[in-house]
Amino acid sequence: MLGRRAFIAALVLLVGVVGAKAGSEGRAARALSTEGLARVSDYIRNEVATGRIPGAILLLQQHGKPVYYENFGVRDATSELSMSADTIFRLYSMSKPITSVVAMMLVEEGRLSLDDPVSKYIPAFADMKVGVERKAGDGKVSLTLEPQQRPVTIKDLLRHTAGLPYGFYGGGLVRELHAAADLFNSDLSNAELVAKITTLPLAEQPGTVWDYGFATDVLGRVVEVISGRTLLQFEKERLLDPLGMTETAFYVADPARFARIAEPMPEDRKISPTTDVRDIRKPATSESGGAGMIGTVGDYARFAQMLLNGGTFEGRRYLKAETVALMASDHIGPETAIARDQTIIRAQAPASASASPCAPLCRQAPRGRLANIAGTASAARSSSSIPKTICSGSSWCRRPRSAAGFNSS
Repeated sequence: MLGRRAFIAALVLLVGVVGAKAGSEGRAARALSTEGLARVSDYIRNEVATGRIPGAILLLQQHGKPVYYENFGVRDATSELSMSADTIFRLYSMSKPITSVVAMMLVEEGRLSLDDPVSKYIPAFADMKVGVERKAGDGKVSLTLEPQQRPVTIKDLLRHTAGLPYGFYGGGLVRELHAAADLFNSDLSNAELVAKITTLPLAEQPGTVWDYGFATDVLGRVVEVISGRTLLQFEKERLLDPLGMTETAFYVADPARFARIAEPMPEDRKISPTTDVRDIRKPATSESGGAGMIGTVGDYARFAQMLLNGGTFEGRRYLKAETVALMASDHIGPETAIARDQTIIRAQAPASASASPCAPLCRQAPRGRLANIAGTASAARSSSSIPKTICSGSSWCRRPRSAAGFNSS
């Protein structure tokens, strides 16, 4: 079934027991469970052997150093090329933490504020309405448009409370409009994408519901407006190149690297009923801050370690420790009275996923962090209605336990 393949197919899993330098000095290394590792490895090996996924990579690090690494299966079932450390994956929602980190760099510099209305940078946001369904006496449902009770803010974009759904899950008239806009199938610049988004109604009043969707794509456009560069140009200058993330981009530009691309099972190439897995061999205008990046295990491990180090890596500081702590805090807890989109929550735990030895890692990933560090992408990963053979991503940091986990598939 697609739901089972969706959970772990063509998985790259980094389960880091990585010692965070900030606040973890002198902490004894935790022993890794040989039995537990064997269960995870056996599970992934069986997924490959039974044809549910083409292949996988399992990497564990402790105090910034690999302590377990294994390749499983192939990167492409058609070519049968073996999985390897240099395999290039579509990161999809693992793009979100990267976009959010560069946005927080702008916050630290005073060029952006979490409380800024998005309309300060994208004026059309001021005129967006909220779609509300009304049922008439005859049972017919219609959509009415109401004013925003308050503006959408940068913080709303970071924590997915902006009322900007993806549209391909759940139901309702607003989501139908977002799905019909076919935003995933459009090779648009961020300016063009956001212009299209602003013609649609918001699904909820700003700041009232955690609703996973295009918010980080809009954030990427805000970064462009402030920096005067494309999103990739700014990310390469401030984050990717300094970190040594040389394989991370929005498409594979060099034909010599095409054979290294991980591909889904041939029969599982849709990320929604109307959207196929993107061909990352083709040059793209789109630089989706929410779902468009590509990269390798090694690249993302460097990014992950920087976060666990409290914003530093190999002697260079990217963010202040207090900024990383703010990013890793829950901003949609009970005290905020922010609801959660139940269509996503129900999709997060298919029965087949709960049987996996990897499931506890996924269940540990809370939502609502400002920079999507802690699992705001996990719903997209495991939705039974969205095949995710190499198209999902989530990340979680557990610094109190000196641990982090990252997966893209």
